Amino acid sequence: MTRVRPGKLAHVLYRTRRFEEMLAWYRVVFDARIQQQSPALAFLTYDDEHHRFAFANLALLQPEGETEKTGLIGIDHVAYGYASLHDLFQNYVQLKSLGITPYWCVHHGVTVSMYYADPDGNQMEFQVEAFASKQEANAFMRGPVYAANPLGVEFDPDDWLARLAAGTPASDLLVRREHVPMSPIRGAVERRGL
Repeated sequence: MTRVRPGKLAHVLYRTRRFEEMLAWYRVVFDARIQQQSPALAFLTYDDEHHRFAFANLALLQPEGETEKTGLIGIDHVAYGYASLHDLFQNYVQLKSLGITPYWCVHHGVTVSMYYADPDGNQMEFQVEAFASKQEANAFMRGPVYAANPLGVEFDPDDWLARLAAGTPASDLLVRREHVPMSPIRGAVERRGL
């Protein structure tokens, strides 16, 4: 079977304790604009893509007294885009047959994503766009549904694979369903009042 490869490098997510400084720097250096921002997360772009950079504010996500600890700052993950949901799942099947499985599968709303870690623990996101146009994705990202839950809802890739095999159109799966359980990461963020 021919290997499916990503078609593009999509974005980078950084973990930082200098949240506002980082946003300001990337806005100046890349002439980027903020697409969506909360106290815990921010998403910036410099072109028509819904986001090229994401920032997680570690100052809000760590216990008191650990603000100067440097172990968690830096790149969280790099995202790679696939051409279609079919390609994303073909890659999933190929990697699973080799014993490589994602540690997290989540429908972010703007993308359907599978997260993997290499042997050193470097994290990557394999994603497919959920919208047919950049304009629709940008509007969703700036809207109230995304603002209420920017992390998204988890999914079971084997369940989705079975649904696709049974004839469910990919377009039905690309629409984020709000009644699906929220990510446990999002729940942890909400418990901290963010």
